[in-house]
Amino acid sequence: MTITIFHNPACGTSRNVLALIRNSGEEPEVIEYLKTPPTRDVLADLIRRMGVPVRDVLREKGTPYAELGLGDLSLTDDQLLDAMMAHPILINRPIVVTPLGVKLCRPSEAVLNILPNPQLGGFTKEDGEPVVDAAGQRVAKGLTA
Repeated sequence: MTITIFHNPACGTSRNVLALIRNSGEEPEVIEYLKTPPTRDVLADLIRRMGVPVRDVLREKGTPYAELGLGDLSLTDDQLLDAMMAHPILINRPIVVTPLGVKLCRPSEAVLNILPNPQLGGFTKEDGEPVVDAAGQRVAKGLTA
């Protein structure tokens, strides 16, 4: 089985998603998209497969989003894709591809909805929030493991 994560190792959410994938027994293909950005066609296809507007994949925080005027709602999808190609940091992360679908996994536990295999054990996010209990079951928000 192939799982791919478009990953930024400097991002806590991305690190948590990668760890959740590994906690399901899979070793994904890890693409550090800032070093090896997807092509325009690949990015457009990922967005299409996610079923979301291009604008939903734009990252604002810590990017040139404001300076480039990307909040202008008159910009076309092609113009937004051009900006993401010129500045890959604008691509929100992590994007995960599995046999069950493609998803921008924010928050990190969103990846659980597209992982084919169950979690093999407990998992706690880097910030201490429990996500999966020792039996591999998703922990309800507000509860401790």
